[in-house]
Amino acid sequence: MKKSFILILLFLTYFSFGQIVHKRKLSMLGSPFEMTVVAKNTIEANAYIDMAISEVKRIENLISDWIPTTQISEVNRNAGLKPVKVSDEVFELVERSIKISKLTNGAFDISYASMDKIWKFDGSMKKMPTPEAIKKSVEKIGYQNIILNEKEKTIFLKLDGMKLGLGGIGQGYIADKVKALLQSKGCTSGIVNVSGDINTWGRQIDGKLWTVGIINPMNKNKVFATFPLENSAVETSGSYEKFVIFNGIRYSHIIDPRTGYPATGVVSVSVFAKQTEIADALATGIFVLGVDVGLDLVNQLKGIECIIVDDKGKIHTSKGIDVEKYKS
Repeated sequence: MKKSFILILLFLTYFSFGQIVHKRKLSMLGSPFEMTVVAKNTIEANAYIDMAISEVKRIENLISDWIPTTQISEVNRNAGLKPVKVSDEVFELVERSIKISKLTNGAFDISYASMDKIWKFDGSMKKMPTPEAIKKSVEKIGYQNIILNEKEKTIFLKLDGMKLGLGGIGQGYIADKVKALLQSKGCTSGIVNVSGDINTWGRQIDGKLWTVGIINPMNKNKVFATFPLENSAVETSGSYEKFVIFNGIRYSHIIDPRTGYPATGVVSVSVFAKQTEIADALATGIFVLGVDVGLDLVNQLKGIECIIVDDKGKIHTSKGIDVEKYKS
């Protein structure tokens, strides 16, 4: 009996210490990108991370509206002219984006890229834009004018000058795809962090779950709660660094695509979900919808939770989150 116990102990020790945690930080998609993987050794870990980087580049070359050769750029060039045939992957991502637009009543809208940039958050703005200028800035926005043909797999933007930008959902989608790829290649545990769009799988070497700290933007040096992530994702949208104040009202850099006015009343939104894509898109939509409407929406969605910090520093949570339980 004693001998078998020793053998089991040796077995556990070998496999727990036969792994390493390896991280790599770099800049991709114009943002910070960090991969963390658990692997047998550094060679295997670097191979996984190299696969992740290749996957990011592959998707970027499909959906970026900054790269002129992508399918999305082709769709944008043909706005008001003709439908453009795209891959199943791009078609389905745009299709899911429109579903989130409908869910949020247009607070999230991938046609926001056609917005005239009349708001400046670099300190140069001295007064509010006129109501006329604000109204004009969103004339070309409207997910209702994105026409999808399921049979032909084409996307058509009805209005000349319309433009799609997948920044509000694309990074989350990329995080999900990287995770799925590495899992399929045998990587049993890791974290992908695309500029704050975080998805996890597996556990740390000591068997504990990966954790994420949520910061109150009003006190950026302090984590107010640390949450375990079990094969799940989190995304935070914040305006604590980019905003303007006019007549005592704080206007964030996250603009309501329906009105052209920046969102008010909210400083940050963290959304927890199984997929980063959903967390990414919903965080933007909830930010625009505001505390009450945003929480009401999340409380109706299965498997979604959120934390909202308002512009007074007060913390609001959806029904399924007990902040007291995870307070740091």
